[in-house]
Amino acid sequence: MTYIVTDNCIKCKYTDCVEVCPVDCFYEGENMLVIHPDECIDCGVCEPECPADAIKPDTEPGLEKWLEVNTEYASKWPNITVKKDQLPEAEEFDGKQNKYEEHFSAEPGSGD
Repeated sequence: MTYIVTDNCIKCKYTDCVEVCPVDCFYEGENMLVIHPDECIDCGVCEPECPADAIKPDTEPGLEKWLEVNTEYASKWPNITVKKDQLPEAEEFDGKQNKYEEHFSAEPGSGD
């Protein structure tokens, strides 16, 4: 099992989770974070820290796509280990539907 970041992170990008990660397995895109599945030690401390409830165990049904997204972009985006401000539109986009289809950006973030 590993933890993965799902679509509710898009356009929110709260970084409370990166502060508590003991193995620094978060990577930053322009408008979301991902977890590197091979680096995650399945400790679960990040899950309750996410205000958008976007972090899930990959054992939940229907998250295969998100495991692929996390795997792909963790190898392309820079590592992030320090908390930053969430995106200005975070509250507005928290819980919106179709975020991946309408708002996902493959561009990298700035990292640490």
